[in-house]
Amino acid sequence: MPVSAKPARLKAKAAATVTALGVAPLALTALAAAPAVAHGSMGDPVSRVSQCYAEGPESPRSAACKAAVAAGGTQALYDWNGIRIGDAAGRHQELIPDGKLCSANSEEFKGLDLARADWPATSVGAGSYTFKYRVTAPHRGTFKVYLTKAGHDPAKPLAWSDLDLANPVATATNPAAQGGFYTFSGTLPERSGRHVLYAVWQRSDSPEAFYSCSDVDFGGTTQETPADPNDSAAPTAPAPTASAPSEEQIEDGAGKSTVENHGHGDGDAHTSAEPAAAQDAGGNRPKAASAGQNLAETGGDARTAYLAMGGAATLALGSAVLFTAARRRSASGARHGR
Repeated sequence: MPVSAKPARLKAKAAATVTALGVAPLALTALAAAPAVAHGSMGDPVSRVSQCYAEGPESPRSAACKAAVAAGGTQALYDWNGIRIGDAAGRHQELIPDGKLCSANSEEFKGLDLARADWPATSVGAGSYTFKYRVTAPHRGTFKVYLTKAGHDPAKPLAWSDLDLANPVATATNPAAQGGFYTFSGTLPERSGRHVLYAVWQRSDSPEAFYSCSDVDFGGTTQETPADPNDSAAPTAPAPTASAPSEEQIEDGAGKSTVENHGHGDGDAHTSAEPAAAQDAGGNRPKAASAGQNLAETGGDARTAYLAMGGAATLALGSAVLFTAARRRSASGARHGR
């Protein structure tokens, strides 16, 4: 047989083996075709990056999000759920300098650190508040949410000293993920005007941590912001109300995300810790948005079943090929021994 004919023959045999095993070839391609998933960001009150992603990375509506894209590009918005430090291990203040809290000191997300008073904001008030953290790959860990101190000036770069670190407004450890969100309660103190909520999600099954800034408005002021900060003659108007991205927007932009997690952390070697047991205190496994089955705390979604099928088919194919090769060697040995 000519050498050039061997690849075609091998492909044909592989296809025949897959068919004989009752596994559709499509299952094998699912492993490579399924898009990667990342981790999460505050959904309510919506984070800056989620808000700008909801407006549309290529043509955001608000002046603040337009400025963020001009400073850092559109890719940061497609990677909205990946503001993270792989080896944080609780060293948040050590690793993130003042003025770079919203980006977690990442060059990609530097547009989110822009100090301006017109970021789209969620209206809030003092008292109990139900926080919703949008999650695309659940992990065990602890959430802490901090609020800026009274008298905060949103037109100045956010510093650690601006946050009331001694009194987080919410703390939650291993909350259950349901409907694509971690939901937990907190209490907002008396404030007036615009403030920032800073969320830190420190994983317990890895040193990896995630960060987000959410702009909120407690009211009580009449401050208005120019529609175009570069045009002093422009008529004034209040900053737009914040809104989280829809499921359709998240799905539509998933293919453009460069953040991967492969189950428990992305390709970063610092996030390769073995995942913890995947259940909450009630024994329930969390579900990611649009998932039709229970998911491990290390991430995944409805595509996980297809990935498993692809992996199983690959293993089965490998086993069949080895078995066939072993039989041929055995038969050949028997012939030569006669």
